Amino acid sequence: QHMLSKVGMWDFDIFLFDRLTNGNSLVTLLCHLFNVHGLIHHFQLDMVTLHRFLVMVQEDYHSQNPYHNAVHAADVTQAMHCYLREPKLANFLTPSDIMLGLLAAAAHDVDHPGVNQPFLIKTKHHLASLYQNVSVLENHHWRSTIGMLRESRLLAHLPKDLTQDIEQQLGSLILATDINRQNEFLIRLKSHLDNQDLRLEDAQDRHFMLQIALKCADICNPCRLWDLSKQWSERVCEEFYRQGDLEQKFELEISPLCNQQKDTIPSIQIGFMTYIVEPLFERWAQFTGDTPLSENMLNHLRRNKAKWRSLLHKQHSSSRSNDHSGQVTGSQEQTLNEEETP
Repeated sequence: QHMLSKVGMWDFDIFLFDRLTNGNSLVTLLCHLFNVHGLIHHFQLDMVTLHRFLVMVQEDYHSQNPYHNAVHAADVTQAMHCYLREPKLANFLTPSDIMLGLLAAAAHDVDHPGVNQPFLIKTKHHLASLYQNVSVLENHHWRSTIGMLRESRLLAHLPKDLTQDIEQQLGSLILATDINRQNEFLIRLKSHLDNQDLRLEDAQDRHFMLQIALKCADICNPCRLWDLSKQWSERVCEEFYRQGDLEQKFELEISPLCNQQKDTIPSIQIGFMTYIVEPLFERWAQFTGDTPLSENMLNHLRRNKAKWRSLLHKQHSSSRSNDHSGQVTGSQEQTLNEEETP
């Protein structure tokens, strides 16, 4: 109860919350947020059915994944809640927008196999052929969510056209988290901000900003307090390395960022922050105006990047002392310069 009273604070510790709820952080958080936002009353939702649906979602995450698990989903949902309260957005949001935002955040990585799309394609996984190699994981997360929504009958009492609309918009939100579409969204956001033509009274523009909010929530780890951010960084890299080990085992080419010998956590994180996180969050801050939350996130981001840089420097120094020829240093510099994004 004490932690839930601080659910809108950016320093919320989702790992502690998950321990306090005995691994039920996603279910507990969402039941609370649906209440806080008045969604249960507005949509006349049955509390037992809602709980059953959320348990289905939580259990469809793979707890053995170091990163893509239900705690990540809860973390993204908590971030989404913070973003939905930003005045620029909050003043225009309808109950439908809020419910869509929270549901998409909670379910955006459901049944994630712990490997990325290129791995599914090159191993000829059935999901890759099902979705014809396009947004394979995101399509699967969306379709799985729709299946659970229908099975739970959470929205069965609502008009059919409304539930169809909710299902489509959920898809559009979850598909926006495909990192391969990052530039497409950034270019569109930059254009809107430069032209000052966002009309949040318009449902289409609100939906676009919900997509951007979910994209931010999904990759906000580098904008958290160092202790939390570092844990997430270690978890995501652990998942990459496990994929690399699998690729090695099956004698496949090891994917970028997945080679534990070459791809260090600091170099992966610095590249990720520089090319993916910073451009998105600088635009988000431009949209929200310099709110305390946006300033706080950008400050954490800069501090965390500096910490990773100093850790990388220490690694280089210890490599130099171990290898006078400087070859190790050279290869690590190369890893950093040729950074690809997670």
